[in-house]
Amino acid sequence: MSKRILYWLQNDLRLTDNPVFSDLATRQCALDVVFVINPHWFKNNNYQQKPYGIHKQQFLMQSLYELQQALIERGQTLHVLEGEPVSLLKACINEQNIDEVVYSEQFGVYEQRQISLLKAHCLNTQFTGTQQDTLFKQNDLPFDLSELPKHFTPFRKKVEAANSPITPTTLPNGLLPKPITLSAKKPIERITNKGAMHGGFNSAQAHLKQYFAGAMPSTYKTTRNELDGFNNTTKFSTWLAFGCISAKQVYKAVENYEQCNTANESTYWIKFELLWREYFKWHALKAGNTLFSFKGQKQTKPLTTFTPTRFAAWCNGTTPYPLVNAIMKELNTTGYISNRARQIAASCLVNELGLDWRYGAAYFEQQLIDYDVAANWGNWQYIAGVGVDPRGGRHFNIQKQTAQFDPEGIYTNKWHGHSNKTQQLDHLNEVDWPI
Repeated sequence: MSKRILYWLQNDLRLTDNPVFSDLATRQCALDVVFVINPHWFKNNNYQQKPYGIHKQQFLMQSLYELQQALIERGQTLHVLEGEPVSLLKACINEQNIDEVVYSEQFGVYEQRQISLLKAHCLNTQFTGTQQDTLFKQNDLPFDLSELPKHFTPFRKKVEAANSPITPTTLPNGLLPKPITLSAKKPIERITNKGAMHGGFNSAQAHLKQYFAGAMPSTYKTTRNELDGFNNTTKFSTWLAFGCISAKQVYKAVENYEQCNTANESTYWIKFELLWREYFKWHALKAGNTLFSFKGQKQTKPLTTFTPTRFAAWCNGTTPYPLVNAIMKELNTTGYISNRARQIAASCLVNELGLDWRYGAAYFEQQLIDYDVAANWGNWQYIAGVGVDPRGGRHFNIQKQTAQFDPEGIYTNKWHGHSNKTQQLDHLNEVDWPI
């Protein structure tokens, strides 16, 4: 009797460079591939934001559809379930006599907690986790996780000096193991794309091929800080967030481009940014709950608070700062803004508006298609001065940023950052009387 295996998909929605699928393709087993849509993703959290906004929802469903079609071609089925993950998966394991659960190891504390709870409920089931969301496995790092450098630069230097090979895995041709359950409980429907980026691993592969087919990688460092323009940045973060593509694949594509075309500061900078992503992943694993703590990695809390009217103005793009307004309106409309725009908006919330950085991080979690728990909360702590920034926080002068990145007001006008009437920061005083 062959082993019965359940693969719990999470942020690993791909066939290419998926070590779990590569391993399963060589095993004699019966397999169910499962993705669970958690209803809590669409309910307000402690910061009155939903973990999944409309743009993320669309990208997710597109990604699930593409994977579903690819699995059908390989004789498999994608089972999409809706409900509390631990309860649902516990029931599946018991009903189908699952011998082993395989999954991609997670870096967020809530995701790790779900795995731990499921293990506790299913003591007779084998659980096998695979690290596939990073360039390196934990054992490949040139230091113990407890000795992770406090800042990025020493981390980067140690990792680069180690020169560990980065090699994506390949998926054997042919069919995957037969499904335990033949029909999908919730077939995913094809969703017409409403934005510039379409979810799915096929779409990710097409973008990877298109990006490295031209000269864009060799000019990346000079264009990456621009506020607008689809090709000024790589956009890989969107597909990386859902695991439609792997960091290893992108890194290897850069190396291939350097060998076949040119290697310069710009091509290196793409790898540099992937190493930043890598650092935040391991930092999140080490930081645990403190990644979400108001005081973060520091001993004292920031001198900021929460004012609902100020926060609403920031979210809606109705602050006294036209560039920030434009940034937030682009975010709300598209689900994406450039890295420079994120830094400016975050700095404004913390420094100009004096607000609790966690509300900004939660809003970005809701709105950004490419939300990644480690990068998002790590970067917000960085800006707020409670993270891994050796300078103790960053304050971006909005007037200077406007002059440098939008001197003609083209971006601000495009996203209607200017208001017809003078914006007032506060309409109520400290005791809620109208001003």
